[in-house]
Amino acid sequence: MAVHTKHPVGAPPTAPIRATSGHLLLRGWCIFVIAAALAGPAWTMTLGIAGTVVVVAAAGVVSTGLWLALRPPVQWRRLPWFAMGYLLWAVASLLWTAYPATTALTLVLLVLTAALGMFVGAVLTWRELVRAIASALKWVLALSILFELWAAVIWHGAVLPGFVRPDGAADATGGSGASGDGAVWSSGSLLSGGTLHGIFGDATALAFAALLGMVVFAIRFASHAPRRTLLVGWFALSAFLFIRSGSVTGWLGVAAVAVVLATVLAMRTTRHPGERTRYYVVYAVVAAGGLVALWFAREPIFALLGRESDLVGREGVWSLVGAKAAERPLLGWGFATPWLPTDPAFDGWIVEDGRTVLQAHSMWLDVFFQLGVIGLILIALTFLAYVWRSWFFAVDRPRWDLVADRPYSPVTLLPTLVGAILLAEGLAESEPLLGWGWMFVVMLAFKIKQAPLLGRGPSEQRLVGEQGEPERSAG
Repeated sequence: MAVHTKHPVGAPPTAPIRATSGHLLLRGWCIFVIAAALAGPAWTMTLGIAGTVVVVAAAGVVSTGLWLALRPPVQWRRLPWFAMGYLLWAVASLLWTAYPATTALTLVLLVLTAALGMFVGAVLTWRELVRAIASALKWVLALSILFELWAAVIWHGAVLPGFVRPDGAADATGGSGASGDGAVWSSGSLLSGGTLHGIFGDATALAFAALLGMVVFAIRFASHAPRRTLLVGWFALSAFLFIRSGSVTGWLGVAAVAVVLATVLAMRTTRHPGERTRYYVVYAVVAAGGLVALWFAREPIFALLGRESDLVGREGVWSLVGAKAAERPLLGWGFATPWLPTDPAFDGWIVEDGRTVLQAHSMWLDVFFQLGVIGLILIALTFLAYVWRSWFFAVDRPRWDLVADRPYSPVTLLPTLVGAILLAEGLAESEPLLGWGWMFVVMLAFKIKQAPLLGRGPSEQRLVGEQGEPERSAG
């Protein structure tokens, strides 16, 4: 006779782990913070510098409150100390700055952006972080294409900051033009084949945001994220915006990403540490040779791309800023990122196309001008430490016990590829020093030091309910 046991061999069925409403709201807030950093120029185009500072300050207050309420596990001894050193030196420049008001105002942006980056890195796991960046990029890129479509179909022409027409007439929907300074926000040429600026008001900024989008969406696709077909569509939109931006510097970023990605994938095929040496030598020679060839062959290359050999006036700006920086080589003239056109120190100093230039068009030269040799050393150490840690985060096989053959995760590619993007952009732009560039350097450097292994450590082993993305070492 059959007997029913009261001791089943299997565990009783349970509902899958799901994120709480509070955690979903937290992830939504982090997406807004990242999107706000990515769309930084759009805030200044709409609200001006003062309005942008108010938005960033409000985001900082809310994030600080959330940090104090949540108290996420943080190893305070493992902070991105070189980045903190650069930040403190920038604050110290208040003692000798030649433009105190500009230094104070832009320092607020620098400090709050760094704090927001560490906040996001502290409350999200690696997988959540990549998902949040992807969601933020979707918002920014979608708004860019919609804005360009609106400018071409409804506005019928170029748009200046503050929703002003080039002839000075404001938009009937309420744009006052108070923040307009003559810069073109959009040329309204989406349908005519012209250059696109997106919500950034700058083709190069759009190009690097689109390049970041291609990298992040590809990582999500390789991670077997849900709705992969939609990811292909987002990748295609990113590629379209990148091509239509027509940015030469953007193509330098593509080359840097391609070289770094190829090198990382080659390194992952090695079985012994000594095998990596030949790859390092080969790629170092290729990179050095490529840079030398690009410099000496820049005239025919840029002519082929439809750009002047001086990167659209960059060399003229560099010579003026370099001469000014040489007057105070040790301490610099004081922190100012970006340069405020309303400050007498910058108003009319360097003018292009009737507009005051707001940066040195080189991250390294801008730091030398603002913070001198000491600041230049600190920012170089910041990026060197970031590149060093992100590189080994990508190429080293995950290991925390005797198991030595765990598969790599596509997620670990993100920091090193972001580093390649920012270093390429920093050659001819100053954007890595502010906005999403500075935020990502601090955020990813902080995250690597807090969680050097994907899925391991106090900040990673939380029940976050990543529906559709089970925790697995392959990512």
